[in-house]
Amino acid sequence: MADFIHEDFLLESDSARELYHKYAEPMPIVDYHCHLPPVSVARDERYDNISQVWLTGDHYKWRAMRSNGISERLCTGDASGWEKFEAFANTMPYLLRNPIFHWSHMELKRYFGVSELLTPASAKRIYDQCNEAMKSPEFSVRGIIRKSGVVLIGTTDDPIDNLEHHKAFAAEKDTGFQMAPSWRPDRGMFIEQTASWNKWVDKLAAAANVEIRNFASYMEAFDKRHEYFNNNGCRSSDHGLETVYAVDYTQPEIEAIFLKARTGQTPTAEEVLKFKSAMLYEWGVMDYKRGWVKQFHLGAMRNNNTRMFKSLGPDTGFDSVADLETARPVARLLDRLDQNGTLAKTILYNLNPAHNYVIATMLGNFQDGSAPGKMQMGSGWWFLDQAEGMRWQIECLSQLGLLRRFVGMLTDSRSFLSYPRHEYFRRLLCTILGSDMEKGLIPNDMEWVGAMVRDICYNNAATYFGFKLPVING
Repeated sequence: MADFIHEDFLLESDSARELYHKYAEPMPIVDYHCHLPPVSVARDERYDNISQVWLTGDHYKWRAMRSNGISERLCTGDASGWEKFEAFANTMPYLLRNPIFHWSHMELKRYFGVSELLTPASAKRIYDQCNEAMKSPEFSVRGIIRKSGVVLIGTTDDPIDNLEHHKAFAAEKDTGFQMAPSWRPDRGMFIEQTASWNKWVDKLAAAANVEIRNFASYMEAFDKRHEYFNNNGCRSSDHGLETVYAVDYTQPEIEAIFLKARTGQTPTAEEVLKFKSAMLYEWGVMDYKRGWVKQFHLGAMRNNNTRMFKSLGPDTGFDSVADLETARPVARLLDRLDQNGTLAKTILYNLNPAHNYVIATMLGNFQDGSAPGKMQMGSGWWFLDQAEGMRWQIECLSQLGLLRRFVGMLTDSRSFLSYPRHEYFRRLLCTILGSDMEKGLIPNDMEWVGAMVRDICYNNAATYFGFKLPVING
Protein backbone atom coordinates (compact mmCIF):
# COMPACT_ATOMS: atom_id res chain seq x y z
CA MET A 1 0.00 0.00 0.00
CA ALA A 2 1.28 3.47 -0.88
CA ASP A 3 2.35 5.72 1.97
CA PHE A 4 -0.56 7.65 3.46
CA ILE A 5 1.66 10.70 4.05
CA HIS A 6 3.31 11.03 0.66
CA GLU A 7 5.12 13.93 -0.97
CA ASP A 8 1.94 15.31 -2.57
CA PHE A 9 -0.33 14.85 0.45
CA LEU A 10 -3.19 17.43 0.37
CA LEU A 11 -1.90 18.88 -2.93
CA GLU A 12 -4.82 18.55 -5.33
CA SER A 13 -3.46 19.96 -8.60
CA ASP A 14 -0.27 20.33 -10.62
CA SER A 15 -0.17 24.03 -9.73
CA ALA A 16 -0.54 23.24 -6.02
CA ARG A 17 2.28 20.74 -6.20
CA GLU A 18 4.63 23.20 -7.89
CA LEU A 19 3.72 25.99 -5.48
CA TYR A 20 4.39 23.80 -2.47
CA HIS A 21 7.56 22.01 -3.53
CA LYS A 22 9.22 25.02 -5.16
CA TYR A 23 8.08 27.93 -3.01
CA ALA A 24 6.62 26.79 0.32
CA GLU A 25 8.56 23.71 1.32
CA PRO A 26 12.05 25.32 1.34
CA MET A 27 11.02 28.25 3.56
CA PRO A 28 12.14 28.35 7.20
CA ILE A 29 9.60 28.50 10.02
CA VAL A 30 9.00 31.52 12.24
CA ASP A 31 6.95 30.05 15.08
CA TYR A 32 6.16 33.42 16.60
CA HIS A 33 3.72 32.15 19.25
CA CYS A 34 3.89 28.88 21.17
CA HIS A 35 3.83 27.53 24.72
CA LEU A 36 7.07 25.56 24.65
CA PRO A 37 8.98 25.65 27.96
CA PRO A 38 12.10 27.84 27.62
CA VAL A 39 13.91 25.75 30.23
CA SER A 40 13.77 22.71 27.94
CA VAL A 41 15.35 24.70 25.10
CA ALA A 42 18.02 26.27 27.29
CA ARG A 43 19.02 22.90 28.74
CA ASP A 44 18.61 21.07 25.43
CA GLU A 45 16.67 18.34 27.19
CA ARG A 46 16.28 14.76 25.99
CA TYR A 47 13.36 12.35 26.29
CA ASP A 48 13.41 8.70 27.32
CA ASN A 49 10.56 7.61 25.06
CA ILE A 50 8.20 8.97 22.42
CA SER A 51 5.27 9.22 24.84
CA GLN A 52 7.11 11.84 26.87
CA VAL A 53 7.54 14.18 23.92
CA TRP A 54 4.44 13.19 21.92
CA LEU A 55 1.62 12.58 24.42
CA THR A 56 2.58 14.47 27.58
CA GLY A 57 0.81 17.83 27.63
CA ASP A 58 -1.10 17.23 24.38
CA HIS A 59 -4.70 17.95 25.32
CA TYR A 60 -5.80 17.42 21.71
CA LYS A 61 -4.85 13.76 21.96
CA TRP A 62 -6.21 13.46 25.51
CA ARG A 63 -9.65 14.68 24.42
CA ALA A 64 -9.72 12.12 21.62
CA MET A 65 -8.67 9.32 23.96
CA ARG A 66 -11.31 10.23 26.54
CA SER A 67 -13.94 10.22 23.79
CA ASN A 68 -12.83 6.69 22.96
CA GLY A 69 -13.41 5.54 26.53
CA ILE A 70 -9.76 5.62 27.59
CA SER A 71 -9.26 6.07 31.35
CA GLU A 72 -7.58 9.19 32.71
CA ARG A 73 -4.71 7.08 34.02
CA LEU A 74 -3.70 6.40 30.40
CA CYS A 75 -4.03 10.07 29.44
CA THR A 76 -2.58 12.15 32.27
CA GLY A 77 -2.04 9.53 34.96
CA ASP A 78 0.82 7.36 36.14
CA ALA A 79 0.69 4.74 33.36
CA SER A 80 3.97 3.86 31.65
CA GLY A 81 5.05 5.39 28.37
CA TRP A 82 4.19 2.20 26.52
CA GLU A 83 0.74 1.93 28.11
CA LYS A 84 -0.11 5.50 27.07
CA PHE A 85 1.22 4.98 23.54
CA GLU A 86 -0.75 1.77 23.17
CA ALA A 87 -3.93 3.50 24.39
CA PHE A 88 -3.47 6.25 21.81
CA ALA A 89 -2.78 3.68 19.08
CA ASN A 90 -6.04 1.96 20.03
CA THR A 91 -7.80 5.29 19.43
CA MET A 92 -6.28 5.93 16.00
CA PRO A 93 -8.72 3.77 13.97
CA TYR A 94 -11.54 5.88 15.39
CA LEU A 95 -9.89 9.16 14.38
CA LEU A 96 -10.60 9.03 10.64
CA ARG A 97 -11.60 12.54 9.47
CA ASN A 98 -10.29 14.08 12.67
CA PRO A 99 -7.23 16.30 12.04
CA ILE A 100 -5.31 14.45 14.76
CA PHE A 101 -5.15 11.48 12.37
CA HIS A 102 -3.33 13.65 9.81
CA TRP A 103 -1.09 15.43 12.32
CA SER A 104 -0.07 12.25 14.09
CA HIS A 105 0.97 10.45 10.94
CA MET A 106 2.80 13.53 9.66
CA GLU A 107 4.71 13.73 12.94
CA LEU A 108 5.62 10.05 12.85
CA LYS A 109 6.77 10.36 9.23
CA ARG A 110 8.73 13.60 9.49
CA TYR A 111 10.60 12.88 12.72
CA PHE A 112 10.86 9.09 12.88
CA GLY A 113 10.55 7.95 9.26
CA VAL A 114 7.47 5.88 10.08
CA SER A 115 5.39 5.29 6.94
CA GLU A 116 2.95 2.65 8.13
CA LEU A 117 -0.32 3.56 9.80
CA LEU A 118 -0.43 3.59 13.58
CA THR A 119 -2.86 0.86 14.64
CA PRO A 120 -3.17 -1.50 17.60
CA ALA A 121 -1.31 -4.10 15.53
CA SER A 122 1.60 -1.80 14.60
CA ALA A 123 1.83 0.08 17.90
CA LYS A 124 4.65 -1.87 19.57
CA ARG A 125 6.75 -1.92 16.40
CA ILE A 126 6.35 1.82 15.90
CA TYR A 127 6.95 2.56 19.59
CA ASP A 128 10.23 0.66 19.51
CA GLN A 129 11.29 2.26 16.21
CA CYS A 130 10.66 5.75 17.54
CA ASN A 131 12.43 5.07 20.83
CA GLU A 132 15.44 3.73 18.98
CA ALA A 133 15.56 6.86 16.82
CA MET A 134 15.38 9.05 19.91
CA LYS A 135 18.76 7.75 21.08
CA SER A 136 20.33 9.87 18.32
CA PRO A 137 21.72 13.32 19.31
CA GLU A 138 19.38 14.95 16.78
CA PHE A 139 16.45 14.11 19.06
CA SER A 140 17.41 16.55 21.75
CA VAL A 141 15.02 19.50 22.03
CA ARG A 142 17.29 21.73 19.97
CA GLY A 143 17.91 18.97 17.47
CA ILE A 144 14.17 18.60 16.89
CA ILE A 145 13.79 22.37 16.42
CA ARG A 146 16.64 22.51 13.91
CA LYS A 147 15.37 19.40 12.10
CA SER A 148 12.03 21.20 11.73
CA GLY A 149 13.60 24.17 9.92
CA VAL A 150 12.66 26.61 12.69
CA VAL A 151 14.61 29.86 12.85
CA LEU A 152 12.68 31.50 15.70
CA ILE A 153 10.30 30.44 18.44
CA GLY A 154 8.28 32.92 20.48
CA THR A 155 7.45 31.54 23.91
CA THR A 156 4.69 32.76 26.25
CA ASP A 157 5.92 34.29 29.51
CA ASP A 158 4.62 35.84 32.69
CA PRO A 159 5.78 39.43 33.42
CA ILE A 160 7.27 38.25 36.74
CA ASP A 161 9.51 35.71 34.96
CA ASN A 162 13.21 36.59 35.23
CA LEU A 163 13.80 35.16 31.73
CA GLU A 164 16.90 33.35 32.95
CA HIS A 165 16.51 30.59 30.37
CA HIS A 166 16.08 33.06 27.52
CA LYS A 167 19.19 34.91 28.64
CA ALA A 168 21.22 31.74 28.98
CA PHE A 169 20.21 30.60 25.51
CA ALA A 170 20.84 34.02 23.96
CA ALA A 171 24.36 34.02 25.40
CA GLU A 172 25.26 30.90 23.42
CA LYS A 173 26.64 30.95 19.89
CA ASP A 174 25.67 28.91 16.84
CA THR A 175 22.43 27.54 18.24
CA GLY A 176 20.87 27.65 14.77
CA PHE A 177 17.71 29.49 15.82
CA GLN A 178 16.45 32.29 18.05
CA MET A 179 14.16 32.12 21.07
CA ALA A 180 12.22 35.26 22.04
CA PRO A 181 9.95 35.79 25.04
CA SER A 182 6.39 37.06 24.67
CA TRP A 183 4.59 39.07 27.34
CA ARG A 184 1.41 37.41 28.74
CA PRO A 185 0.21 39.73 31.55
CA ASP A 186 -3.34 38.41 31.94
CA ARG A 187 -2.92 37.40 35.58
CA GLY A 188 -2.53 41.07 36.40
CA MET A 189 -6.18 41.83 35.68
CA PHE A 190 -7.95 38.86 37.30
CA ILE A 191 -8.98 40.77 40.42
CA GLU A 192 -12.10 38.62 40.81
CA GLN A 193 -9.65 35.96 42.05
CA THR A 194 -8.71 38.40 44.79
CA ALA A 195 -6.47 36.26 47.01
CA SER A 196 -4.38 34.75 44.20
CA TRP A 197 -4.24 38.12 42.40
CA ASN A 198 -2.81 39.81 45.52
CA LYS A 199 -0.14 37.13 45.85
CA TRP A 200 0.79 37.67 42.20
CA VAL A 201 0.93 41.47 42.66
CA ASP A 202 3.39 40.95 45.52
CA LYS A 203 5.58 38.92 43.19
CA LEU A 204 5.33 41.63 40.53
CA ALA A 205 6.42 44.24 43.07
CA ALA A 206 9.46 42.14 43.96
CA ALA A 207 10.38 41.47 40.32
CA ALA A 208 10.11 45.17 39.39
CA ASN A 209 11.60 46.41 42.68
CA VAL A 210 8.66 48.78 43.05
CA GLU A 211 6.53 49.35 46.14
CA ILE A 212 3.01 48.95 44.80
CA ARG A 213 0.86 51.33 46.85
CA ASN A 214 -1.75 52.39 44.30
CA PHE A 215 -2.75 51.97 40.67
CA ALA A 216 -0.07 54.41 39.46
CA SER A 217 2.72 52.39 41.10
CA TYR A 218 1.08 49.22 39.77
CA MET A 219 1.50 50.61 36.25
CA GLU A 220 5.05 51.68 37.07
CA ALA A 221 5.88 48.10 38.00
CA PHE A 222 4.38 46.77 34.78
CA ASP A 223 6.28 49.31 32.71
CA LYS A 224 9.58 48.35 34.32
CA ARG A 225 8.94 44.68 33.58
CA HIS A 226 7.82 45.57 30.04
CA GLU A 227 11.13 47.36 29.51
CA TYR A 228 13.00 44.38 30.98
CA PHE A 229 11.27 42.03 28.53
CA ASN A 230 12.03 44.42 25.67
CA ASN A 231 15.71 44.49 26.60
CA ASN A 232 15.71 40.68 26.48
CA GLY A 233 14.35 40.37 22.95
CA CYS A 234 10.58 40.49 23.48
CA ARG A 235 8.72 41.95 20.52
CA SER A 236 5.13 40.91 21.17
CA SER A 237 2.48 40.54 23.84
CA ASP A 238 -0.38 38.08 23.96
CA HIS A 239 -3.72 37.79 25.75
CA GLY A 240 -5.80 34.62 26.06
CA LEU A 241 -9.34 35.91 26.68
CA GLU A 242 -12.93 34.92 26.09
CA THR A 243 -13.54 38.41 24.75
CA VAL A 244 -12.01 41.90 24.84
CA TYR A 245 -12.97 44.17 27.76
CA ALA A 246 -13.73 47.79 26.93
CA VAL A 247 -16.47 49.24 29.14
CA ASP A 248 -16.36 52.91 30.15
CA TYR A 249 -14.47 53.87 33.29
CA THR A 250 -12.82 56.85 34.97
CA GLN A 251 -9.36 56.99 36.46
CA PRO A 252 -10.66 57.64 40.01
CA GLU A 253 -12.86 54.55 39.67
CA ILE A 254 -9.88 52.39 38.71
CA GLU A 255 -7.83 53.75 41.62
CA ALA A 256 -10.64 52.89 44.04
CA ILE A 257 -11.19 49.40 42.56
CA PHE A 258 -7.47 48.66 42.76
CA LEU A 259 -7.27 49.67 46.41
CA LYS A 260 -10.42 47.68 47.22
CA ALA A 261 -8.93 44.51 45.73
CA ARG A 262 -5.53 45.17 47.31
CA THR A 263 -7.13 45.24 50.75
CA GLY A 264 -8.64 41.81 50.11
CA GLN A 265 -12.19 42.88 49.26
CA THR A 266 -13.75 41.14 46.26
CA PRO A 267 -14.80 43.67 43.60
CA THR A 268 -18.27 43.60 42.07
CA ALA A 269 -18.82 42.20 38.57
CA GLU A 270 -19.11 45.74 37.21
CA GLU A 271 -15.87 46.77 38.91
CA VAL A 272 -14.08 43.74 37.49
CA LEU A 273 -15.11 44.70 33.95
CA LYS A 274 -13.97 48.28 34.44
CA PHE A 275 -10.61 47.19 35.85
CA LYS A 276 -9.99 44.71 33.04
CA SER A 277 -10.92 47.37 30.48
CA ALA A 278 -8.40 49.76 32.01
CA MET A 279 -5.67 47.13 32.07
CA LEU A 280 -6.09 46.20 28.40
CA TYR A 281 -5.85 49.87 27.47
CA GLU A 282 -2.76 50.52 29.59
CA TRP A 283 -0.98 47.43 28.32
CA GLY A 284 -1.87 48.48 24.76
CA VAL A 285 -0.18 51.82 25.30
CA MET A 286 2.96 50.08 26.57
CA ASP A 287 3.06 47.80 23.54
CA TYR A 288 2.76 50.76 21.20
CA LYS A 289 5.48 52.69 23.07
CA ARG A 290 8.01 49.93 22.49
CA GLY A 291 6.93 48.97 18.98
CA TRP A 292 5.62 45.54 19.90
CA VAL A 293 2.97 43.45 18.17
CA LYS A 294 -0.16 42.93 20.28
CA GLN A 295 -1.90 39.55 20.01
CA PHE A 296 -5.37 38.61 21.22
CA HIS A 297 -6.48 34.98 21.31
CA LEU A 298 -10.24 35.34 21.61
CA GLY A 299 -13.19 33.03 22.00
CA ALA A 300 -12.11 30.19 24.30
CA MET A 301 -14.35 29.17 27.19
CA ARG A 302 -11.88 27.52 29.51
CA ASN A 303 -12.01 24.93 32.28
CA ASN A 304 -15.66 23.95 31.84
CA ASN A 305 -15.37 20.74 33.84
CA THR A 306 -15.03 21.76 37.49
CA ARG A 307 -14.24 18.26 38.75
CA MET A 308 -11.39 17.78 36.26
CA PHE A 309 -10.09 21.32 36.76
CA LYS A 310 -9.75 20.62 40.48
CA SER A 311 -8.02 17.34 39.69
CA LEU A 312 -5.71 18.30 36.79
CA GLY A 313 -5.66 22.09 36.58
CA PRO A 314 -5.89 24.23 33.40
CA ASP A 315 -4.87 23.34 29.83
CA THR A 316 -5.79 19.68 30.14
CA GLY A 317 -8.50 19.42 27.49
CA PHE A 318 -11.71 20.73 29.05
CA ASP A 319 -12.15 23.93 27.06
CA SER A 320 -14.56 24.82 24.25
CA VAL A 321 -15.57 27.59 21.86
CA ALA A 322 -17.25 30.58 23.53
CA ASP A 323 -20.19 32.53 22.14
CA LEU A 324 -19.83 36.03 23.59
CA GLU A 325 -20.22 39.48 22.11
CA THR A 326 -17.15 40.32 20.08
CA ALA A 327 -17.73 43.28 17.76
CA ARG A 328 -18.59 46.06 20.21
CA PRO A 329 -15.82 45.55 22.82
CA VAL A 330 -13.15 44.98 20.16
CA ALA A 331 -14.20 48.17 18.38
CA ARG A 332 -14.16 50.17 21.61
CA LEU A 333 -10.69 49.06 22.68
CA LEU A 334 -9.10 49.53 19.26
CA ASP A 335 -10.81 52.90 18.89
CA ARG A 336 -9.63 54.14 22.29
CA LEU A 337 -6.05 53.28 21.45
CA ASP A 338 -6.35 54.69 17.92
CA GLN A 339 -7.83 58.00 19.09
CA ASN A 340 -4.83 58.55 21.33
CA GLY A 341 -2.35 57.52 18.64
CA THR A 342 -1.25 54.44 20.61
CA LEU A 343 -2.64 51.54 18.59
CA ALA A 344 0.13 48.98 18.10
CA LYS A 345 0.37 46.39 15.37
CA THR A 346 -2.35 43.92 16.33
CA ILE A 347 -3.25 40.32 15.58
CA LEU A 348 -6.72 39.00 16.46
CA TYR A 349 -7.08 35.20 16.55
CA ASN A 350 -10.69 34.09 16.46
CA LEU A 351 -11.86 30.74 17.86
CA ASN A 352 -15.54 31.02 16.96
CA PRO A 353 -15.94 30.71 13.16
CA ALA A 354 -19.24 32.59 13.38
CA HIS A 355 -17.16 35.68 14.21
CA ASN A 356 -14.72 35.46 11.29
CA TYR A 357 -16.38 38.21 9.30
CA VAL A 358 -16.78 40.32 12.44
CA ILE A 359 -13.03 40.19 13.04
CA ALA A 360 -12.01 40.67 9.40
CA THR A 361 -14.23 43.70 8.87
CA MET A 362 -13.30 45.19 12.24
CA LEU A 363 -9.60 45.12 11.45
CA GLY A 364 -10.19 46.98 8.22
CA ASN A 365 -11.45 49.92 10.25
CA PHE A 366 -8.04 50.48 11.81
CA GLN A 367 -5.56 49.94 8.98
CA ASP A 368 -3.87 53.34 8.94
CA GLY A 369 -1.12 53.07 6.32
CA SER A 370 1.65 53.17 8.95
CA ALA A 371 2.71 49.57 8.28
CA PRO A 372 1.69 46.96 5.69
CA GLY A 373 -0.83 44.60 7.24
CA LYS A 374 -0.73 46.46 10.55
CA MET A 375 -3.99 44.88 11.71
CA GLN A 376 -3.91 41.10 11.20
CA MET A 377 -6.55 38.40 11.21
CA GLY A 378 -4.64 35.58 12.88
CA SER A 379 -4.54 32.05 11.55
CA GLY A 380 -7.08 29.45 12.57
CA TRP A 381 -6.08 28.32 16.07
CA TRP A 382 -6.87 25.65 18.64
CA PHE A 383 -10.15 24.07 17.50
CA LEU A 384 -9.78 25.78 14.10
CA ASP A 385 -6.18 24.87 13.23
CA GLN A 386 -7.42 22.11 10.94
CA ALA A 387 -8.18 22.03 7.23
CA GLU A 388 -11.71 23.43 7.40
CA GLY A 389 -10.90 26.11 9.97
CA MET A 390 -7.83 27.20 8.00
CA ARG A 391 -9.87 27.38 4.81
CA TRP A 392 -12.50 29.52 6.49
CA GLN A 393 -9.86 31.93 7.77
CA ILE A 394 -8.04 32.12 4.42
CA GLU A 395 -11.25 32.63 2.46
CA CYS A 396 -12.51 35.31 4.85
CA LEU A 397 -9.22 37.20 4.87
CA SER A 398 -8.98 36.92 1.08
CA GLN A 399 -12.42 38.46 0.57
CA LEU A 400 -12.10 41.25 3.14
CA GLY A 401 -8.39 42.02 3.40
CA LEU A 402 -5.00 41.35 1.83
CA LEU A 403 -4.09 37.68 2.00
CA ARG A 404 -0.57 38.35 0.77
CA ARG A 405 0.13 40.48 3.86
CA PHE A 406 -0.89 37.61 6.18
CA VAL A 407 1.78 36.58 8.73
CA GLY A 408 0.84 32.94 8.37
CA MET A 409 0.82 29.93 10.64
CA LEU A 410 1.97 29.33 14.21
CA THR A 411 1.89 26.21 16.36
CA ASP A 412 0.42 27.67 19.60
CA SER A 413 1.63 24.34 20.96
CA ARG A 414 3.27 22.74 23.99
CA SER A 415 4.84 19.95 21.94
CA PHE A 416 8.23 20.04 20.23
CA LEU A 417 6.88 17.64 17.59
CA SER A 418 4.06 19.91 16.43
CA TYR A 419 5.93 21.77 13.67
CA PRO A 420 4.30 19.71 10.89
CA ARG A 421 1.27 21.95 11.50
CA HIS A 422 3.19 24.58 9.53
CA GLU A 423 3.59 22.04 6.73
CA TYR A 424 -0.11 21.18 6.93
CA PHE A 425 -1.01 24.87 6.59
CA ARG A 426 1.41 25.40 3.72
CA ARG A 427 0.05 22.44 1.76
CA LEU A 428 -3.49 23.67 2.23
CA LEU A 429 -2.56 27.22 1.21
CA CYS A 430 -0.91 25.94 -1.98
CA THR A 431 -3.94 23.78 -2.80
CA ILE A 432 -6.25 26.79 -2.46
CA LEU A 433 -4.07 29.05 -4.60
CA GLY A 434 -3.28 26.29 -7.12
CA SER A 435 -6.99 25.61 -7.58
CA ASP A 436 -7.62 29.31 -8.18
CA MET A 437 -4.86 29.38 -10.79
CA GLU A 438 -6.25 26.39 -12.67
CA LYS A 439 -9.79 27.77 -12.55
CA GLY A 440 -8.63 31.13 -13.91
CA LEU A 441 -9.63 32.97 -10.75
CA ILE A 442 -6.13 34.39 -10.29
CA PRO A 443 -3.38 34.73 -12.91
CA ASN A 444 -1.65 31.51 -13.90
CA ASP A 445 1.72 33.13 -13.14
CA MET A 446 3.81 30.79 -11.02
CA GLU A 447 6.45 33.35 -10.05
CA TRP A 448 3.85 35.91 -8.97
CA VAL A 449 1.77 33.48 -6.93
CA GLY A 450 4.93 31.72 -5.70
CA ALA A 451 6.22 35.00 -4.27
CA MET A 452 2.92 35.32 -2.42
CA VAL A 453 3.41 31.84 -0.96
CA ARG A 454 6.92 32.71 0.23
CA ASP A 455 5.64 35.86 1.91
CA ILE A 456 2.81 34.12 3.77
CA CYS A 457 4.94 31.15 4.80
CA TYR A 458 7.90 33.14 6.11
CA ASN A 459 8.77 36.65 4.90
CA ASN A 460 5.79 38.48 6.40
CA ALA A 461 6.33 37.07 9.88
CA ALA A 462 10.09 37.61 9.62
CA THR A 463 9.59 41.34 9.08
CA TYR A 464 6.29 42.10 10.89
CA PHE A 465 7.55 41.38 14.41
CA GLY A 466 10.84 43.21 14.08
CA PHE A 467 13.02 40.15 14.57
CA LYS A 468 16.45 40.18 12.96
CA LEU A 469 15.66 37.66 10.24
CA PRO A 470 16.52 37.83 6.54
CA VAL A 471 13.92 38.14 3.79
CA ILE A 472 14.05 35.28 1.28
CA ASN A 473 13.00 36.06 -2.29
CA GLY A 474 14.44 33.17 -4.22
